[in-house]
Amino acid sequence: MNIGVEKIDMYEGVMIKALLDSGATEMFMDRQTAARHGFKLQKLERPLVIKNVDGTNNSGGAITHQVECNVFYKGHMERMRIDICDLGKTEVILGMPWLVVHNLEINWETGEVKMTRCPPLCGGGSQKKEKVKRVATEEEEKIVCWTIDDKEDWGREKEIEEDHRKIEEMVPRRFLKWKKVFGKVESERMPKRKIWDHAIDLKKTFKPQKGRIYPLSKNKREEVQNFVED
Repeated sequence: MNIGVEKIDMYEGVMIKALLDSGATEMFMDRQTAARHGFKLQKLERPLVIKNVDGTNNSGGAITHQVECNVFYKGHMERMRIDICDLGKTEVILGMPWLVVHNLEINWETGEVKMTRCPPLCGGGSQKKEKVKRVATEEEEKIVCWTIDDKEDWGREKEIEEDHRKIEEMVPRRFLKWKKVFGKVESERMPKRKIWDHAIDLKKTFKPQKGRIYPLSKNKREEVQNFVED
């Protein structure tokens, strides 16, 4: 299907042919396509090994970059991160995580694709407006978060599992649903990106200014210091 992809740094859009692939585990953009349209690449902290459908390694090697862009389709819009790799003649692949989140309505005879069942967490508008406001389920929230940015955890599964095991031993059971708040691994990184995040573009003439420090009385300073030490 044809989708509009907008470069968020320049607000320029291009039309790209996307392939819906339930066998793909992520969203991918061809390296040559990204270069041809001038997308700004963002380097990943760690390379990601990618394999082709037949199990062989991709000819372009590990994934080292991704692009962040806005994707448009028939009134629908969302912010996405797409991995860069060699796809040959295919420009963009929208994989299973994206398909699960949006639960597309597809007419296989005509090839028509409708996005009428997107979860409330989705950043864009559907073609049909629901009369009753629906709250996103916990499972939908997990899927959306995994789709947006879960690559930071790849290769650290054992470390995370051990970290969570220690938390379960130390934290009272009634607080375990907030387990990630106590996690050592989670505390070492920035919060995960959400689909409602948006860029705040500053003017070129902007100059950072030091903020005024609010004075505290002696008693309040002592209270703060005791709180920090505890």
